[in-house]
Amino acid sequence: MSRVSCKSAGELALMRESGRIVSEVLTLIGSHVRPGVTTGELDAMAEEYIRAQGGVPAFKGYGPDKRNLFPATLCISIDDIVVHGIPGGRILEEGQVVSVDVGVKKDKYFGDAARTFAVGRISDEKRRLLQVTEEALYEGIRQARAGNHLHDISAAVQRHVEEAGFSVVRDLVGHGIGKNLHEEPAVPNYGTPGTGILLKEHMTLAIEPMVNAGTYVVRMDDDGWTVRTADGKPSAHFEHTVVLTNDEAEILTRHG
Repeated sequence: MSRVSCKSAGELALMRESGRIVSEVLTLIGSHVRPGVTTGELDAMAEEYIRAQGGVPAFKGYGPDKRNLFPATLCISIDDIVVHGIPGGRILEEGQVVSVDVGVKKDKYFGDAARTFAVGRISDEKRRLLQVTEEALYEGIRQARAGNHLHDISAAVQRHVEEAGFSVVRDLVGHGIGKNLHEEPAVPNYGTPGTGILLKEHMTLAIEPMVNAGTYVVRMDDDGWTVRTADGKPSAHFEHTVVLTNDEAEILTRHG
């Protein structure tokens, strides 16, 4: 577990800057989510803003398979798409929910966050799904403090989600973050309290509940990126990058 790094004050200052850009991108994109807009238009808007701020889109060109790198700035995932939806010509429609995930690299350090937006008026069930998922993120963040164990975060997310009758995705997890977009440790959204590594001051984590209205089972499309719910029911995704302290975690990507 020596691979889990605690960040210096200088490193945290750089991560705050990347986190600021991430937060501002989500605010910008959220203000343009409406019926009739294409996901590609939102993606172009995000890339332009990130580069104007001196950052680089962290997801563009990312991936384990060099033959199939992620082609866009944002992951835009609509309704039954859980994560990693590829922006393009798809037009947003009234009643959908759209998850927007963005990563930014600036001065060699990363920030990462996600938020799910309503497209116009949505059903009560979708609204509750978004509310519960965002609440679960903050339940997890409350457990993200030095002296706790990693799975205290996981268990808090799982408990809140399952008490509401929804399910947490098992195949995808949060992660450490810093000089790399994905670092140790993996941060699952389910687990047993009191297990996992001991959390230390100045660890930096991307905590990201992915919550499905139905089953937690997911499947991947043939494009090698797009992950969907197996039953076709909607999903929501909220994420923040945080730094651990001995008290409440500092959110580096807090929305304005």
